[in-house]
Amino acid sequence: MFAPNKEEVRRFFCDTWRKARSGDLLTPMEAIARDWMLQHPEYASELSDLDAALSADYDAAYGKANPFLHLSMHLSISEQISIDQPPGLRDAYLRLAERLGSKHEAHHEIMECLGEMLWTSQRNNLPPDGVTYVECVKRRAHG
Repeated sequence: MFAPNKEEVRRFFCDTWRKARSGDLLTPMEAIARDWMLQHPEYASELSDLDAALSADYDAAYGKANPFLHLSMHLSISEQISIDQPPGLRDAYLRLAERLGSKHEAHHEIMECLGEMLWTSQRNNLPPDGVTYVECVKRRAHG
């Protein structure tokens, strides 16, 4: 399992942003990341300054969203949907995107389910519950 640390994640996104802006060739994962970064222009300044990104504190108490966490969740969800893992996620996502009229907004709804699943898993010291995760997305898809 690939489990990058905070610095590696921030370097990946900043390096990908730099490469994308200069027209350099991107790996398939970088291309997916670039596409999500382009949908979040509000993160451009954080992505453009690696040194600041490496030292930034995005503690929720400060009320500032963590662009690297947000983009990482987009990447994770994109991968999960592409391989339909956990099973049923792809169909639930497609239904949610159709109901919302936006694949991007569907991702944001799924982030809520993913975050809830991970929080519950960590709080209870249990493995992530993919079935509950997909059920959460299905509930959102049905409005």
